Amino acid sequence: MRVLVTGAGGQLGHDLLAVLQARDGIDATGLAHSELDVADRRSVEDAIAGVRPEVVIHAAAWTAVDACESDPDRAYQVNSLGTRHVVEAARAHGAHACLISTDYVFDGMAGRAYLEWDEPHPLSVYGRSKLWGEREMGPEDTIVRTSWVCGADGSNMLRTVLRMLREGGDRPLRFVDDQWGCPTFTPGLASVVAALALERRPGIYHVTHQGPTTWYGFASEIVAGAGGSRDRVEPISTSDLDPPRPAPRPAYSVLDNAAMRLQGMDLLEDWHDALVRLMVVLHERGEW
Repeated sequence: MRVLVTGAGGQLGHDLLAVLQARDGIDATGLAHSELDVADRRSVEDAIAGVRPEVVIHAAAWTAVDACESDPDRAYQVNSLGTRHVVEAARAHGAHACLISTDYVFDGMAGRAYLEWDEPHPLSVYGRSKLWGEREMGPEDTIVRTSWVCGADGSNMLRTVLRMLREGGDRPLRFVDDQWGCPTFTPGLASVVAALALERRPGIYHVTHQGPTTWYGFASEIVAGAGGSRDRVEPISTSDLDPPRPAPRPAYSVLDNAAMRLQGMDLLEDWHDALVRLMVVLHERGEW
């Protein structure tokens, strides 16, 4: 089976390609942004015609949440129209399409974990651009929403906190304690995405590691895991951020993995366990 992964240079795309290439009977091709700009319709057509995939996993996106707020045209061009291009070309070649989406399609005001069937209401340009990308998908396609993604490569919360520990001296680390979500780690996420895409499961799936926390709680666990004191991390409110962030964030965007759970599929484990494993990998690489 031939599989094409867009956004293969990103942290999830990198692990998706590794998971797929390790499977027998899978011929996986990954294209990074430098090789495929999904905003360019002709380039997408040519890439998919060249690979002739049976499955396309569309992981390419512009995920700079605050930058999207100041450049909405680029956000929609990449995240919304780019998805249209990928789906259009996949259809032309009879390929199943799988899109990676985000918890930011919700406003975080429900006061409970979001089900796949809850009505989205994004607060930011990034969230809206990803939602419009979802709406380019057909009923037979797969949409995977996830949140707070961390991998061994790329920019993410885990690597940011470890860098702050290395470079910050004794300065306190301040993180917001009023935004809730589920940390999700790319090795496990990639395995589930690959399975959903290869099985051509239609519809929306929420895929995260289990257990809600705040950015403060997440940072505290990282610091403790690296041998530091939790007291080094100080909770603040979103309104105390200086400078304030341009894009509004959902206050409670925890995703209930209901579609997987109700179908008897194995859920990813508690995020604490996945964090430990990924920190071991980064420690072996000399990052802390």
